[in-house]
Amino acid sequence: MKEEKMHFSNYRSGILVNGIERSAHRALLYSTGLDQSDLGKPIIAVVNSFTELVPGHIHLRELAEQVKYGIYENGGIPREFDTIALCDGICQGHKGMRYPLPSREIIADSIEMMIEGHQLDGMVMLPGCDKIVPGMLMAAARLDIPAIMVTGGPMLAGKSKELGMDTLTLTDMRELIGRTEIGKLTEEQLLKVEKQALPGCGTCSMLGTANSMGALTEALGMALPHCSSALAVSAEKRRLAKLSGKRIVAMVKEGLTARKILTRNTLLNGIAVTMASGSSTNTVLHLMSIANEAGVKLSLTDFDQISKQVPYICNIKPSGKYPMEVFHENGGVQAVMRSIEKFLHADELTVTGHTIGEILADIPLVENDVIWPLAKPKMQEGGLAVLYGNLAPDGAVVKKSGVKPSMYCFTGRARIFHSMEDACQAVSGDQIKEGDVLVLRYEGPKGGPGMREMHMVTSLIVGRGMDEKCALITDGRFSGSTRGPCIGHISPEAAAGGPIAAVEEGDLISIDIPKRKLELHVAQEEIAHRLQQVKPVYKARTPALAKYAKLVTSADKGAILKLD
Repeated sequence: MKEEKMHFSNYRSGILVNGIERSAHRALLYSTGLDQSDLGKPIIAVVNSFTELVPGHIHLRELAEQVKYGIYENGGIPREFDTIALCDGICQGHKGMRYPLPSREIIADSIEMMIEGHQLDGMVMLPGCDKIVPGMLMAAARLDIPAIMVTGGPMLAGKSKELGMDTLTLTDMRELIGRTEIGKLTEEQLLKVEKQALPGCGTCSMLGTANSMGALTEALGMALPHCSSALAVSAEKRRLAKLSGKRIVAMVKEGLTARKILTRNTLLNGIAVTMASGSSTNTVLHLMSIANEAGVKLSLTDFDQISKQVPYICNIKPSGKYPMEVFHENGGVQAVMRSIEKFLHADELTVTGHTIGEILADIPLVENDVIWPLAKPKMQEGGLAVLYGNLAPDGAVVKKSGVKPSMYCFTGRARIFHSMEDACQAVSGDQIKEGDVLVLRYEGPKGGPGMREMHMVTSLIVGRGMDEKCALITDGRFSGSTRGPCIGHISPEAAAGGPIAAVEEGDLISIDIPKRKLELHVAQEEIAHRLQQVKPVYKARTPALAKYAKLVTSADKGAILKLD
């Protein structure tokens, strides 16, 4: 056979099938059920994160089938593989929480290995929960091939007639623990309501980290409009999955790769949507990690500047009133982007092949109790704020939208804890009093290691009605469902010699969110002296966590991994 007769494909995957030297490769592909006519078609990865452990992922096999139908219909060849997927909710409150953030890098690395190893032409990514979305977006930016996201979608909100709660979410469940501890709820009531709170598959029905990152897939132009908020159980989600499968084949033919979409301006758009919606503080870590993979510079300064420009307008749980299903009914992310269009870079491309401005031209303006008018927002500033001071020279992050205005400014006495477990025990044991500032340290990226969420502590505080009496600061992080005066991501962290390591029991600490200040009332010379005397806390590390701690950077850099 002449060489030209062995030229089957003009796509990237042609390296697998073209030429006499690829005879063995073709034989391997034939063994998977392909025939010769398939060799000229684009081979599309269906990057699934199905697992039976996680409600946000347990339905993804079904969505993957819809994606495949779309790929086949448009002349592509789908090939599915899986990544790992951890549930922050199930990992919450114990040593297992050290693993979700490190899993983000493993997800990105595993996708790189599968895509590059097999030289695939494009990919449809199916994430659900917190770290899976950014891990997949990091991979898309790194590989710079055509890529589109199909998020698993939110679950329906739960209800409890007995407690008079029409919109139960995971945040409510955690706060009900605190109410039970102080006798406002019986154990029998708690056992009953926990079976009602989360009625089915999907990501938790609030703007926690999972749905915050899902929203960003749209804001960044990496998903079809309305895909992120379409419910996990809906037919609409399945239609969007199929359409995404069809679209990825077109993107391969058009040469529309991830970095043509994930520009600096697009990432700034993502920050703007984060601020307007009151999204999770975790979006800061993840947007910076995506920017790093895309070769784009992004800093905490960008977040704070946009926070001062873009108002908070979304009345969505946990900071607001409504669950995700109501958000979707009112236009979801696209409606938010339409409201804040003047703050967006509208000429940026999306996976549709159209610009953001072209898409928003067909989106109606929504102004109601779900998405407040821009002229009369819930807050004049964005949902997140970046604080600096002698306790956080490189910055700290607070979800301002989840803090009651009475706690925007607060001064209190330091109570020192070196683990989340000890802090939880103190709260449950009535050892935390009005005027206390809980200082949770050695929970950062290196010190944790893995930068655990402190959500169990904050939920106990809110559930006990103490969220206007005390505050919490940490070099760890918080769940997207966190409420209350909680400041995280303090950088440098204690394990890296940050000033938080120098705080002593009873020291006065001041929080001033409007002025973006976090201050320890101790002279700088004394702080320096204390740091020289500090004996660092070293926690047990598995080989996986030890490698992570060795390579991870500070939270203000996105907790990314660097070899140098």
